[in-house]
Amino acid sequence: MDVPTRSSKGFNPAAWASVVVGLAALAVWPAAVAVDRYSARVGLVQALIGAIPVSLLLALVAILLARRARKRIQVTIGRVGGIRTARLGRAVAITAVCATITGALTLGFFGLLQLFAR
Repeated sequence: MDVPTRSSKGFNPAAWASVVVGLAALAVWPAAVAVDRYSARVGLVQALIGAIPVSLLLALVAILLARRARKRIQVTIGRVGGIRTARLGRAVAITAVCATITGALTLGFFGLLQLFAR
């Protein structure tokens, strides 16, 4: 059709959800530091150890949501829209996975330093 119709552009909730969940996966790390700062019972290492699985799980969910959004775009031959949002969600989720892997490696090396410092 040459003329845009009401069905030409739709809403792709999975694309937006992937962005939101990916940002939540990134926000886990500052939240863990805030838990350490405002809690007398939880130390920084314990808070960061708890942040690893939460961040990884949220990042994987964001990747799956971005995949679902791109699949829906392909099925509807682009009529649903949201390809840029799905790409952004995937990029944010991959960044969160990289941050999680970096945090896990950092805590692992910190544990090794603590072990061999004795």
